[in-house]
Amino acid sequence: MERPLETSGAPVPARRTPADSAEAADRFKQSVEIMARLRAPDGCPWDREQTFDSIRKYTLEEAYEVFDAIERRDFPHLAEELGDLLLQVLFYAEMAANEGYFTIADVLDHLNRKLVRRHPHVFGHEASLAAGNSADVDAQVNGSPVAVLRNWEQIKQAEKRAAAQKEQDRNAEPSSRLDAVQRAMPALYEAAKLGARARKAGFDWAHWRDLLPKLAEETAELEAEAASGDPARQPAVEAELGDLLFTVVNLARHLGVDAEMALRGTNLRFRQRFRAMEKAAAKPLEELTAEELEGLWAQAKRTLAQREADQ
Repeated sequence: MERPLETSGAPVPARRTPADSAEAADRFKQSVEIMARLRAPDGCPWDREQTFDSIRKYTLEEAYEVFDAIERRDFPHLAEELGDLLLQVLFYAEMAANEGYFTIADVLDHLNRKLVRRHPHVFGHEASLAAGNSADVDAQVNGSPVAVLRNWEQIKQAEKRAAAQKEQDRNAEPSSRLDAVQRAMPALYEAAKLGARARKAGFDWAHWRDLLPKLAEETAELEAEAASGDPARQPAVEAELGDLLFTVVNLARHLGVDAEMALRGTNLRFRQRFRAMEKAAAKPLEELTAEELEGLWAQAKRTLAQREADQ
């Protein structure tokens, strides 16, 4: 269960004034100008050579750092992490503007129209329609969050239907049942969703044990590609590793395990065990042999396991 935001004892912020909004607008304008300067011909060489593909991994990283700061309720750090996430938006928008796709103004226009479109109870039904809402909803929510959420989902579904129809008209191809699984989600979660959706069509393993030979098969294929040592085969190595991960995620699905949460749990245990190794070592880990490191790891596992059993 998510922990609610803690407000007890915290000062209640004063209502924002026009001056506050003006200051925010000025600072946002400055951020846009700084990003444009960095990408200018005489700007930063590193920033200038970046592409959509080269920085997308940082976007995911920054989003997870925001998530982490929220979990730890580290609000001063959260302000900084949100700034880093905003930098990603500015970076993409500037690159898009450089290539003639869209500008940061287009990004803000899409956002503003969506906010007005999905809040008819705040801005009025006419304003919502003018912003592109095609769903027939009751703007009188009478202070009910449930009614707000119901309207939000109806408006969102209308948007999806319109977008799907537009995409189908453009491609003139039949849609796939997998189209319901969005690409805009963590890869582990997407893999589980794809497997579950394919299962409805009868395309799935009958039992979790059936995936064990598949794991061995994918591991062998990965080993064969990686053993070549040919740098030109790196895309094939990545593809085989992806196949192995996809199989592992589907094994988790069959076992009723959330792969993302399982991996987060393993990451936490690794942190705890490695920290225990560092504390137990008589000298820096870098100076130990492989056998000594393995011994410390086994000791850390036993110690932490006993500690959990005693709790």
